[in-house]
Amino acid sequence: MCRHLAFLGPSTSLAELLLAPEHGLLRQSWAPRRQRYGTVNADGFGAGWYASGDPVPARYRRAIPMWADSSFADVARVTSSAAVLAAVRSATPGTTPDESAAAPYAEGKWLFSHNGRIEGWPHSMQTLVAQLPPDRLLGLESRVDSALLWGLVSAKLAAGNTAGNALATVVTEVSAVATGRLNFLLTDGTTITATAAGDTLFWRSGPSGTVVASEPSDDGDNWHEVPDQSLLTATADRVDVRPISVEWKERVLT
Repeated sequence: MCRHLAFLGPSTSLAELLLAPEHGLLRQSWAPRRQRYGTVNADGFGAGWYASGDPVPARYRRAIPMWADSSFADVARVTSSAAVLAAVRSATPGTTPDESAAAPYAEGKWLFSHNGRIEGWPHSMQTLVAQLPPDRLLGLESRVDSALLWGLVSAKLAAGNTAGNALATVVTEVSAVATGRLNFLLTDGTTITATAAGDTLFWRSGPSGTVVASEPSDDGDNWHEVPDQSLLTATADRVDVRPISVEWKERVLT
């Protein structure tokens, strides 16, 4: 369920990144090729991007399918950025249906997306919810597992954890109390941090920048699949992949 993408590189239009590729995020909203759970992603979408000189990202989110929003096509055509995070949504029954549940979520310089699901939510997450300060719990954007996961990640970022440590810690802690799929994407406009934990994740990097995505947007041979239970960190010209367990172990030791 859900497909998402993050990009760092030379300033590129949202249309070129999301709409133009033969199997890009627009096509993935109705015909994903690598999606293991669900068949379409028609329950909303969102895109976040950074303007030059402004560390706080802009967002455009809707509760309708990406293909049904002609206004976004116009926005995407004239909007360019060197850092983008976008997602299309397949909603879990019982969760918030409006655009507040569509990724990316945001706080300060950060953009976040979750591809996956927590089984037994919300009851399975009661012990972890107790970790959240009341203001963060009350400030969750929507009633959906992804918003709660973002609350847990953002609290760790605010406490001084690195992006990699924050994602690895949340994956490890959630996996200890519930089953689920926990593919995360996180960016601050200069780096991408991601997890492959239960669903597909791919990356490619070259002169045109770095893309990290749920699935390839074309049939080029320069896509690399991220092994399950891995943490990916990337800049516009470098990608590193390591086991989540290694990042978690280093966090505990330090």
